[in-house]
Amino acid sequence: MPILGVHHVTTYRYRQPVAFGKHRMMFRPREGHDQRLIEAKLEITPEPSEIRWLHDVFGNSVAIASFSGRACELRFDSSVRLDHFPVNALDYPIEHQAETYPFSYDVEDMPDLARSIERQYADPDHELERWARQFLRRDGPTGTRELLAGLTHGVRQRFAYIARSEKGVQDPQLTLRLGSGTCRDFAVFLIEALRALGLAARFVSGYIYSSEQGGRIGGGATHAWLRVYVPGAGWVELDPTNGIIGNRDLIRVAVARDHRQIVPLHGTWTGFPSDNLGMTVDVSVTAIERGS
Repeated sequence: MPILGVHHVTTYRYRQPVAFGKHRMMFRPREGHDQRLIEAKLEITPEPSEIRWLHDVFGNSVAIASFSGRACELRFDSSVRLDHFPVNALDYPIEHQAETYPFSYDVEDMPDLARSIERQYADPDHELERWARQFLRRDGPTGTRELLAGLTHGVRQRFAYIARSEKGVQDPQLTLRLGSGTCRDFAVFLIEALRALGLAARFVSGYIYSSEQGGRIGGGATHAWLRVYVPGAGWVELDPTNGIIGNRDLIRVAVARDHRQIVPLHGTWTGFPSDNLGMTVDVSVTAIERGS
């Protein structure tokens, strides 16, 4: 697999110079056995008066920039290079007691998994639970791999992807009724469906690599998917937007229990509402031959 390069530029423009409050950024990919960061650069214009780094409660890398003075434009330019090692999660061994659904998590793991099993959206009529349970076999236990594949491909095949620039995420019940949404909507929808089955799931923010042959949905911007915890296999990546099971072409930046905890870029500014001329986001993910 070649080295992957990510270039992410976000630009805010204003009619006249405005003042900027603190901005919180999550651009630096998480390192692990399946991806290794080679280089990370972050250029901010105008230059912040202070920038500091920290790890949040989930271990995500966060940069916080403070500014002095005013400007008509604020630009964040992030470039990273990393080794990425594709993993097919369905090839992973699963503990014997978790090979079929339903299964129970170990008592020792439950205190750490409980909040990731807890539902975040009301489902008074059990619509999401019914949708999820249609992937269970009626003649006996359902294979866990079979269940995860069915749910992931079920979203990919039955829902239409529609880009939406507005912030936030649709209520999962609305996504179900519309049969459409963004990658963020699909990730939250499948997280809630998995939690309805008693499984621990978390939201993932990052990027996706789409080669000329790959045809992946979600390129040109940040991407969102999820992780589900399977005993023996650990946290398994699922991308319902593209029907991916495992981490192939997915560059993980941040993981959290709730999507609102890992907004890629968030900040404030001071000026008249009419000063805001909008923002642009440009993301490119490219393959770099080794040695180049």
